[in-house]
Amino acid sequence: MPLSSEKILVVLHEDDVAPRFDLAMGVYVALISNDGRVLEDKTLVMPKASAEDLCRLILTERITTLICGGIEQEYFDYLAWKQIRVIDSVIGNYEWAVQRLLGDRLRPGDIHRP
Repeated sequence: MPLSSEKILVVLHEDDVAPRFDLAMGVYVALISNDGRVLEDKTLVMPKASAEDLCRLILTERITTLICGGIEQEYFDYLAWKQIRVIDSVIGNYEWAVQRLLGDRLRPGDIHRP
């Protein structure tokens, strides 16, 4: 189960996990309770695609877990250094990814195509 007050961010491309971290124009942010319920959530539109802006948002929002598709090693390493759990190479609908995370079943490289 997620830790108490876990906060997740999923980079978006429409309703899917964005295939590339640095090209995402939207994000889904959710606060997760210690029993795995979504307490709060919101979707944000980024003014421009920017890995640096996403990293800043992740730190500002106090995100504990990032779900993304491809991510450059530089950003992966930076976020890991900041103690953000990065679950990368995820392909599929963002709601599916969040539900798998809530069930502690989401792993790097997971793919979902109905």
